[in-house]
Order: sequence, then structure tokens, then C-alpha cells
Amino acid sequence: MRYGAMRACRFPSSSMIERIAYDGAARTLWISFNGTGCYVYDDVPEALFEEFCRAPSAGSFFNEYIKDRYRFRRDPARRRFGPNA
Repeated sequence: MRYGAMRACRFPSSSMIERIAYDGAARTLWISFNGTGCYVYDDVPEALFEEFCRAPSAGSFFNEYIKDRYRFRRDPARRRFGPNA
């Protein structure tokens, strides 16, 4: 991702999530969704990132443990392209 101190995991078999990265110093989780871009989730515990990396289903883990639980924003450095961008 963006910073050398970040750790990352890829999910090649997920239809929802391409990869995630975690910045422990900032406690931010970066999630790159297939087709919709990258979002940054704030104040996420490191243990949750580690569990996410081991999850059998990235999409199910996101829906159960991340979605609607953490404040988020679209990554301003990652712009979408196309007619609906």
C-alpha cells in the first residue's frame, strides 16, 4: 500500500475484497474493495486486522466485524475512473 510500516493481506478468491493493509501506529485499516475502491477505517485494533487476514471469508468477516462498527472514509489518493466515478 502506501507506507513501509504497513502490513498487508491479499484475498485472491474473494469476490468482495481484493486486499487489506494495516498501519499499527495510526490504527488504520485500509480495505481495497473489488470494483468500488479503497476505504480507510479508523481506530481498528491490530488483533482485528490479524483475525481478518486469517478469516476463511473476507466478505463475511468484513460484514460481521467491520461494517457499521468503525468510522471510515474513502481513500482520497485512490480515485475511481469511469462514467460513475
